[in-house]
Parts: sequence; C-alpha cells; structure tokens
Amino acid sequence: MDYMTTKIYVGNLPYKVDDGKLREMFSSFGEVKEAVVIKDKFSNRSKGFGFVTFSEEESAKRAISEMNEKEIEGRALKVSEAKPLASSS
Repeated sequence: MDYMTTKIYVGNLPYKVDDGKLREMFSSFGEVKEAVVIKDKFSNRSKGFGFVTFSEEESAKRAISEMNEKEIEGRALKVSEAKPLASSS
C-alpha cells in the first residue's frame, strides 16, 4: 500500500483542534489510522496544520474532496494529499 495516497495534509486548522478532534473530524470518511496536529516544540501550541492517515486510499480521496475549503470555526480548511518530506541526504 502506498502510504502517500492514504495520508492527507490538513491546513488552516483552528488552533484549539487537537489530535482527538482532528480524528473525529475525519473518521466519517473511513478508518483513521493516525491523526496528528503539528505543535510547536517550545510552546506546545498547534501550528494550525496536521496529518490524517487512513487505512484505505478511497477514504483519503473522499476526505480531500469533501473537506477541502470546508469552514470549521470560521476557517476554510486546506486539505490535500500529503507531500513527502524532502530528504536532505
């Protein structure tokens, strides 16, 4: 299974959304294997984006099409396929 097609990026999140809330927001699209809000390592505050990994590619595609630009607490989410980190090696 290609991990890139099951992992999505979720940007422009309201700052009070945590891992549990992120999982809850996307669980209606299919089995969520992991939901992580990226936090600042010093302040532990949300950076306003995160990643959701689904067990199936179809779930990820549906989540992207239905959640991109959806307003949550006045903020339009940016949802897309996650891009691999550029390796420095």
